[in-house]
Amino acid sequence: MVEDKIILGIDPGTSIMGYGIIAIKSGKVSMLNYGIIQLNKLENHPDKLKRIFERVDGLIASYHPDEMAIEAPFFGKNVQSMLKLGRAQGVCIAASLSRNIPFEEYSPRRIKQAITGKGSASKEQVAGMLQTLLGLKELPKHLDATDGLAVALCHYYSKGIGEHNKSKVKGWEAFVKQNPKRTN
Repeated sequence: MVEDKIILGIDPGTSIMGYGIIAIKSGKVSMLNYGIIQLNKLENHPDKLKRIFERVDGLIASYHPDEMAIEAPFFGKNVQSMLKLGRAQGVCIAASLSRNIPFEEYSPRRIKQAITGKGSASKEQVAGMLQTLLGLKELPKHLDATDGLAVALCHYYSKGIGEHNKSKVKGWEAFVKQNPKRTN
């Protein structure tokens, strides 16, 4: 039985943050909204974090998602950039938790793999596949918006099993539990 739900996907960033909101109804996926949160005009990091919290909280208030999925920070060479990105992600998670919405994290590679079948896919390849899968008329100027949609769709395809839960689900027993109709 497929559960109807709304999923908010977040591609965190400190200059531009992408988001996507999808609905699942009777096993069919549709896009509700997607876009970006522009942060590069704000001068200091605390102001950016405040704006992120307010906008994510506003998306939650408007769309009432049942779950949130967020891209996990990747390990880069610049420690300061990674710290700032981690804080942005943390603020998104805090907004989700403040409204009692469960969240899950997915690595960039896993998101690309879920959407395109290739973990090293480019932003353009991910956007093109989403255009086909969700029937997007045109691609946005900033592909961070389609990245947000990709995170939400990866969460749906992964049945909510992300970085936090993957250690709990392993082997044949887990497969049988997650797919009761496929094992008869």
